[in-house]
Amino acid sequence: MTIHNLSEQNSILLKFISEIRDVNTQSDKLRFRRNIERIGEILGYELSKYLKYEKGVVTTPLGVKKIPQVEKDIVVCSILRAGLPLHQGLLNYFDDAENAFISAYRNHPDNSDAFEIVVEYLAAPSLENKVLLLADPMLATGGSMISVYDALKKLGTPKQIHIVAVIGAKEGVDFIKDKFPEDTHLWIATVDDALNEKGYIVPGLGDAGDLSYGTKL
Repeated sequence: MTIHNLSEQNSILLKFISEIRDVNTQSDKLRFRRNIERIGEILGYELSKYLKYEKGVVTTPLGVKKIPQVEKDIVVCSILRAGLPLHQGLLNYFDDAENAFISAYRNHPDNSDAFEIVVEYLAAPSLENKVLLLADPMLATGGSMISVYDALKKLGTPKQIHIVAVIGAKEGVDFIKDKFPEDTHLWIATVDDALNEKGYIVPGLGDAGDLSYGTKL
């Protein structure tokens, strides 16, 4: 797996990362969602440089121009519900893409800190020989990403996989990098060093789903 940590180079991306982390601005759900969306746009732009392009010709009012066009067999798959703003950011740039949605949540037996990942809902087209953009804003332990990938395998074998995340923990990044095909790319806005005893990223930002859409039972 090739890892692209965009925070290693200074850019406007750092402003958006700062705002989604900041407890003083997190109460503005609209701003939080929009910043996740904008981060998705930046990640999408960067990964677009690694996609395949084909010859294209555009007719203007004054003539024709040869302009390479990005391949059209892209599927954007997001993990519900936290992945929705990130999904929209990617879709803003890959507006011809097909769409897939899958649920994954932590189930804590006996209310303990230990948990298992439960996948219950999946709506997706065939992934056979397509480019899969797998989006989840938080890459903590990596368990959700692996469980989702296992569930998607029955839909076909993608010709290329790009994982898109906003904030990850080094432990989670290390965990998944050998679980995907070797030519997989991970596009991540920033990586933190630690997980706490409950498997949450530290310092992270909290629960991206709750911050986007409100707390859940």
